[in-house]
Amino acid sequence: MSLMLFLKFLFLYSLFFSTFTCFPLVQPKCHQDESHALLQFKEGFVIRKFASHNSLSYPKISSWNSTINCCSWDGIRCDQNTNHVVSIDLSSSMLYGKIHANNSLFRLVHLRVLDLADNDFKYSRIPSRIGELSQIKYLNLSRTKLFGEIPPQVSKLSNLLSLDLGNNFAEPISGGETGLLQLELSSLRSIIQNLTKLEILYLSYVTISSTLPNTLSNLTSLKVLSLYNCELYGEFPVGIFHLPKLRYLDLRDNQNLKGRLPEFQPNALTQIGLDSTSFYGTIPASIGKVGSLKVLSISNCNFFGPIPSSLGNLTQLTFIKLGYNKFRGDPSASLTNLTELSYLCLGFNEFTMKEISWIGKVSSITYLDLSEVNIGSDIPLSFANLIHLQYLRAENSNLRGEIPSWIMNLTDLAYLNLEHNSLHGEIPKSFFRLENLESISLSTNFLHGKLEFDMFLKFKKLIFLNLSFNKLSLLGGKSSSNVTDSRIHVLQLASCNLVEIPTFIRDLSDLGCIILSNNSITSLPSWLWRKTSLQSLTVSHGSLTGEISLSICNLKSLMHLDLSFNNLSGNVPSCLGNFSHSLEILMLKGNKLSGLIPQTYMTQNSLQMIDLSNNNLQGQLPRALVNCRRLEFFDVSHNNIKDLFPFWLGTIPELKVLALRGNEFHGPIKCPRIGNMTCSFSKLHIIDLSFNKFSGSLPLEMIQSWKSMKASNTSQLQYEQWRLFFRTQQKGQSWTETNTYSFTMSNKGLVMVYERLQEFYKMIAIDISSNQISGEIPRAIGELKGLVLLNLSNNILTGNIPSSLGKLSNLEALDLSFNNLSGKIPQQLTHLTFLEFLNVSFNNLSGPIPQNQQFSTFQDNSFEGNQGLCGDQLSKKCIDDHAGLSFSPPSASDSYHDDSESLFEFDWKEWHWESLSAHNLNTKPDQIIFLNCYPPLDSTTEIPLLTVLRASPTNSKRHT
Repeated sequence: MSLMLFLKFLFLYSLFFSTFTCFPLVQPKCHQDESHALLQFKEGFVIRKFASHNSLSYPKISSWNSTINCCSWDGIRCDQNTNHVVSIDLSSSMLYGKIHANNSLFRLVHLRVLDLADNDFKYSRIPSRIGELSQIKYLNLSRTKLFGEIPPQVSKLSNLLSLDLGNNFAEPISGGETGLLQLELSSLRSIIQNLTKLEILYLSYVTISSTLPNTLSNLTSLKVLSLYNCELYGEFPVGIFHLPKLRYLDLRDNQNLKGRLPEFQPNALTQIGLDSTSFYGTIPASIGKVGSLKVLSISNCNFFGPIPSSLGNLTQLTFIKLGYNKFRGDPSASLTNLTELSYLCLGFNEFTMKEISWIGKVSSITYLDLSEVNIGSDIPLSFANLIHLQYLRAENSNLRGEIPSWIMNLTDLAYLNLEHNSLHGEIPKSFFRLENLESISLSTNFLHGKLEFDMFLKFKKLIFLNLSFNKLSLLGGKSSSNVTDSRIHVLQLASCNLVEIPTFIRDLSDLGCIILSNNSITSLPSWLWRKTSLQSLTVSHGSLTGEISLSICNLKSLMHLDLSFNNLSGNVPSCLGNFSHSLEILMLKGNKLSGLIPQTYMTQNSLQMIDLSNNNLQGQLPRALVNCRRLEFFDVSHNNIKDLFPFWLGTIPELKVLALRGNEFHGPIKCPRIGNMTCSFSKLHIIDLSFNKFSGSLPLEMIQSWKSMKASNTSQLQYEQWRLFFRTQQKGQSWTETNTYSFTMSNKGLVMVYERLQEFYKMIAIDISSNQISGEIPRAIGELKGLVLLNLSNNILTGNIPSSLGKLSNLEALDLSFNNLSGKIPQQLTHLTFLEFLNVSFNNLSGPIPQNQQFSTFQDNSFEGNQGLCGDQLSKKCIDDHAGLSFSPPSASDSYHDDSESLFEFDWKEWHWESLSAHNLNTKPDQIIFLNCYPPLDSTTEIPLLTVLRASPTNSKRHT
């Protein structure tokens, strides 16, 4: 991204200075009315350093003075012939204030250049009077915190060559930036139609939320098009790739924008950015014709297949980013000739590279990502030639051997990630000569030996250190004099044979994150509660005993707390719900904690996850949890909580996981109407109420309100906050950590642990098993088309299995066992092609088991305990006389009638007997047709000799 931004600005400025002739040394005399308008503009702003982000910014308007010719003012240029102000460049001028509709700038009607970029206009709207600047050719309002609709009057600026309204976004609190400007499709169409001279169009972060008009391909003068993060969708007009002068195309971060790379002809393209879109297909071999291409950035899309050898023809390529796709094969032959590369990202594909030594010959590389590329060899010696390498990532790449001693040659190396490989041996002493290292991750290898922490203090720039899950033994070191100078912000020492928290941690003044899980630490030292810089503390899967100190609530900056799976006892500190606006993740599961759940939660708190499962907590759920408006995940399973169904949790707008399993909840599952309160649970993904004492019927109205369970759109199902739970700025460095939700539930007859639940965002599940639920199964469950798991077993449900369950096309597991269900197994269940687990045992079901390829995979224990069932899976076979007239099962196109069976399925009770005389039949007795009956007629059924069966379905069709 940094490279692309650099190239963008380089291109803009070269274009600007090549288009305009230099202004003369002798300044023309400024018009008085224009001087007055500029001074009036100046009065509307104050100077604030934070208003501009450019490190070279300075307040240009400070030098403006009415006694001096305005044509000589900083940022102002006048026409030599007319003396009119024609150019205003106040970019990065620390301006802070609002732009009002009657701003005096709009009196400068001779303007050809207006550049106000990188200032702070306090969420002003772009005035509609912008359309009065009819002569303007260059308009730049980027990064100015403008807000609202882009006025349609912009389309009146028919002389525009360059329009930049991009990068107006709110400062991120957590997660990504949010665009402030919106552009209606009608206005976009007008801009395309009227601004036919456009060469540069920057609309990054402008919310367009529509498809792109095909007419965009008519802007034949276009050289730069940036539509980064505009919420575009639909199919991208392929003609844009063929614009004759287009050099720079940036469509990144439009997740729903689809398209394919075209068959290329020789053109002017130098940069293509499609990252995080839904572009798909292969890279065409014709890409080798785009000889000017320098940047190819197409990561996190849906591309697949091999890399064409013609890519090797693009010898000007300096930047290749192909990560997070499904490319396969060995790309070496396609890339070997690209000797100018500085950035190469192949990670997270399906590549296999038997030989990577060729990379060492590309000495210009500064960024190299080979993550999840199947290498299966040692780090090649040729990598010692990569003397400019700053970033090396090769996690989970099947690297073998030792960390080579020649690594000391990579003196510029700042980021090193070799985790999840098969590296062994000791960390060589030469490794500690890499003084520029800022981030080191060597976790999950087979490294061994004793290490003194003092060795890592040699890295004066080190911020991130991860040595977890090796066979290392970490020693505290002899000296702490250098510890206070350390910049380490993230320290991960999981499974490092620790029996106590090392004392050197006490002196790490910048420490924000400690991960010490999977050690044998028995207690938390008192000095830990004085480290007020801490934002993340993980000491899980250990040997902690005793109570959680009340002093933990001194950590006001804490965002993530995980003390799960220890032997902690006593109460949960009551302050944990009310001590900080920052806390997002609270994980205390798998301990021996008792007493009440904290009762108070401050308004506007940040809690996203609360997991208190597998403890001995008692009492009721605190009603103050409704203050947790960002809560996504709430799990109190396997405690001793006695309460009614917490319907009021349904008012939390982001709640996706609710787990109350294995407690003493009782009463009906319902949502009583209290004033205007609605408990819709509209974003619920998973609800687990199993092993409680709930009674009454299944809640029809509540089920109908579970909107996310009906969703098929991926963007509606994803956990909005899962990728990033906090970002912090440490002396110019940003650091990101991802939190993952761990969840346990029964699925397909097994207890399964989902360690990274967010990756299973399509896991939609209902488990209300082992309660006392009665009544019938609501047909409305069939509308929850996202359901993957449905478990209603071990209740006292009655009635038929609703045929509407056949609509649950994503269903993988259905358990209705141990109830009092009756009637047939609906034929519609044969439509569930993903169904892997079915259990309807121990009910009162009857009739034949539906037969198809899917049902043939289910064993007899799926149907046992139903005396009326027959079928191939059971010892009781169905009588089937194929000599007679047989009726076919329903097809997928058959309509779903409430709970009635298909047209061709007849229950014995619905048949009507009519005795007819032989002459009425007009046939001989031996010509009477016998029907294939379900259920079969048994031997005790008496049928008169001259009798015909006439089936009378409930619809208008009749078959005799």
